[in-house]
Amino acid sequence: MKRHPKVGKRSGSGLAFQVLSNDAMHDIHAASLEILGKTGIFVEDEEALDLFASGGAAVDSLTKTVKIPPSMVEDAVQSAPEIVTLAGRTPENDLLLEPDRVYFDCFGEGIQLFDRHTRELRKPLKADLAESTRLIDALEHIDICHRSLGSHDVTPELGALHNAETILSNTTKHTFLAAGSGWILDKIIKMMALIVGGEDKISERPILTSGSCAVSPLRLPRDCCEVVMMSARRGLVSKVLTQCMAGGSSPVTMAGTLALHNSEVLSGCILSQLAKKGSPFIYASSTCSMDLRFGAAVVGNPETALMNSAIAEMAKYYLLPVQVAGG
Repeated sequence: MKRHPKVGKRSGSGLAFQVLSNDAMHDIHAASLEILGKTGIFVEDEEALDLFASGGAAVDSLTKTVKIPPSMVEDAVQSAPEIVTLAGRTPENDLLLEPDRVYFDCFGEGIQLFDRHTRELRKPLKADLAESTRLIDALEHIDICHRSLGSHDVTPELGALHNAETILSNTTKHTFLAAGSGWILDKIIKMMALIVGGEDKISERPILTSGSCAVSPLRLPRDCCEVVMMSARRGLVSKVLTQCMAGGSSPVTMAGTLALHNSEVLSGCILSQLAKKGSPFIYASSTCSMDLRFGAAVVGNPETALMNSAIAEMAKYYLLPVQVAGG
């Protein structure tokens, strides 16, 4: 495995930036255990409810509330691997997620673009996605091809399939893409199998990670559950992201938002390990604060930068790979 020399050298030393003390991280962990154990999380998918119940959680079948004991949290965190491989379509673009190593990806998705020929503002098309993917593939400092645009000229229900076909055909790097449902992910896995030489080879070379989103506060919707369970069982990396908005869908305080965010992502980690123990998992975030004047998400303010730094530290506390939004 080639380690990119430009970032993350273990032997390096220098300026460090730490938002949370060790005691603060322990407090956030303890608060999350209390949230998961006493308040619980809403789980929409029936199969996921059965998995939580079989793992030892208290499941209310009427309200679909799952209360998770601390032992399940600890077991899941311990079984998820610390080091994860993200395969590129070509081996020279393989990435190793390990402690103190940093990679960069673009973030999706842009819902409008300026046409470079007409200079008009319009919705992106499938051809635009192909063009932007080739650009990302050529940029040496972008390590992962995250869907930057969407195909708005196709049937919306099949958009993720068109996006996957376009990106996989135009990049040699690892791909981040939201499938949106288990049904869609199953079809994307069949595409991947054609590239890597069969479905049995996908766990050896997982060239695509399908992220899924918890919904704040404290909800695992059906599509998220389907993607997490299928990813774990079929050899892909599971990535669960949540977007708490401090002052909106989460407490206005940084500590409260971090505890809520942590609870939601950990619930996804637990589900992935219940589906297949030892499956790779990425702790992810697009958490930010809300502008209380306009009710809008704010992703470029200092508070969001501090929260995402703290979230990266929490992932490191759990020895899990992490992806955070840069703002």
